[in-house]
Amino acid sequence: MTAELVRGQNHPLSQSRLEIRVSAGTPVVTVAALGDEDGRIHGVEWVAHPGAPTRPGLEVSRQAAADHRLAVDLDALADTVHRVGVLLALPAPAGGQGPTRFGAVAAPFVAVTGLDGTETASYTITGLEAETAVIALELYRRQGAWKVRAVGQGYAGGLAELLTDQALPQAQQLAGSIEEAVTRGLARSVQAPPPRPSDGDRARRTATPAHHPDQSAATAPQGDPGPVPPAYGGRPAGPQPAYPGGAAEPSAAPTGGPIDYSHPRRQSAAPPPPPPTAPPAPPGQPAQPVAGDATGWSMEERLYNQVWGMFEDLARTTAAYRSAVDFAESRMDKELEQVLSDPRSRIGGQADAAREAARARQAQLVDRAREALDRDLAQLVAEAEVVEPALPPAYARWDNPVWHAYRVPMEIPMALRLGDLRLPEADRIRIPMLLRLPLERGLWIDSGRTDALDDSFTDAHDMRRLAMETAVTHAARLLAVYPAGEFTVHIVDPAGSGAQSLVPLTRSGVLAAPPAQGAAGVADVLGRLTQRVDLVQMALRGGAPDALPPGFDPSQQLLVVNDFPHGFDDRAVNQLRYLADEGPAVGVHLMMVADREESAGYGPLLDPLWRSLLRLTPVADSHLADPWVGHAWTYEPPLVPPGSQVLQQVLTRVAEARRTGRP
Repeated sequence: MTAELVRGQNHPLSQSRLEIRVSAGTPVVTVAALGDEDGRIHGVEWVAHPGAPTRPGLEVSRQAAADHRLAVDLDALADTVHRVGVLLALPAPAGGQGPTRFGAVAAPFVAVTGLDGTETASYTITGLEAETAVIALELYRRQGAWKVRAVGQGYAGGLAELLTDQALPQAQQLAGSIEEAVTRGLARSVQAPPPRPSDGDRARRTATPAHHPDQSAATAPQGDPGPVPPAYGGRPAGPQPAYPGGAAEPSAAPTGGPIDYSHPRRQSAAPPPPPPTAPPAPPGQPAQPVAGDATGWSMEERLYNQVWGMFEDLARTTAAYRSAVDFAESRMDKELEQVLSDPRSRIGGQADAAREAARARQAQLVDRAREALDRDLAQLVAEAEVVEPALPPAYARWDNPVWHAYRVPMEIPMALRLGDLRLPEADRIRIPMLLRLPLERGLWIDSGRTDALDDSFTDAHDMRRLAMETAVTHAARLLAVYPAGEFTVHIVDPAGSGAQSLVPLTRSGVLAAPPAQGAAGVADVLGRLTQRVDLVQMALRGGAPDALPPGFDPSQQLLVVNDFPHGFDDRAVNQLRYLADEGPAVGVHLMMVADREESAGYGPLLDPLWRSLLRLTPVADSHLADPWVGHAWTYEPPLVPPGSQVLQQVLTRVAEARRTGRP
């Protein structure tokens, strides 16, 4: 039975390999601190946190999330370690939004389980008010045996105060590094799709729960799991529940509250026409995929929902595969441990035979899991082959023939393609990364080095050029998918270093004005856009949205900033923060092209700006995470085919439509 602890109560632990599960209902940071007999933490190397998630015998999550799984191996801890404290903290609110004290959120729940998922003890941390950090549980060694104690000690001063109270000399510095690591995680994650109306209407079988890539051993039930079920069962040809999925933008965990996914100007008085259906499949064969077989009021909306259905399928089937592999490894380790625990079977042919049998069973389980994964991937590849050619320009790659017949649209599309997403187990399939329109968050195109680059790529100038070309590609697509005159792009290039990359925009004449250069040019553009935000906000607050100055441009505005932070003073940085936080709500959006490491000199002044933007890269990089399943997705930027003139042709048509007023 599970021991439901109250504050101060303890309970013996019968296993050495444990999992600690945290459920908070809101994104929290988890930290595990090692202590001696007196509870003292002797140094930062005694703390596992998002910036250093693994220590001997410990592993914690790399980012803030509403649910966590911490792995603990008590036998692997050093002899000097007598205590393991599980600490929870609220991350700094992004953009001024988010809870600032535990008293404003649901009581966190913590459970200690074995590797088979059986709960040993649980604790609901009640009575918190102004605290922003709390010691949830403590595992401690007493007379050679381990116990768990419910602590629930909160600190209003956050992790810095908590760690200082534990006698850690570097408490302030460590708390700052943890916050920095969490900030990076917030800027490198993909928002989880919200729940669909009904899972029963879509013919998919549930996948085995996956583990976050930051966490350790599998927790699947012991014993033979039987055949590994496919996560992808194919979608029926009939109507599907809408799966809008939200924008593929960052979040440390799924955000709460309903989101209005209704499309502007869409009429909903009449029911939508039925989606296309596939011809009957041969007996025993899956139905042939059809483009647009999800629900929606238009083919555009159906394709959007279908793309996110493919994203869900790929995430689930990969999660099932990873979970099955982890379970196979865990079961083999357990079987080998049982063999070695018996002195009579440690030597001789009996031990060798037992080892070979355990490895054979592990290989058999992995092979069955791979077969299921390959079967699901084949179905997804077939679906991608029919969906990709049917995508409208806003969703299509630059090499899609749909761009050759491009015409300036009459209304705003539902979403925009920012690139592609893929997983290492499914390298042959790419899922379009779609961002809802109008933009609700700005972009940061990182021109610094990424983990994906090898040592042969050392030219910082090439990275900055690629980053600016990526920004131009994104800006061009935004111009192309908006009606003529409803989207305006401003460029800030203080030193003129992006002139070559900006040629497609400057030559076609789609910019509102030539790129601003020098300190005076930067100040002028930032001043006009911040004033615009102020004017619109005042008009909206006063209930008079039409009471704007004569000649006011009502179009959406995009500011592309190159070479940041060169040429920017503290005032300019504060203006950028203001535009990033307040601009999207009134139609002013920000796209930064900068090296995060070079920008680190601004410290706390820059951190809120970094957190508020979605980080993208000009080269493929595994930096986007979805807290929905926990995969680390590889992002691939939208590249124009070498030698192609499609970008220039599209921008030329946009400029012509602006001059003539005709699409």
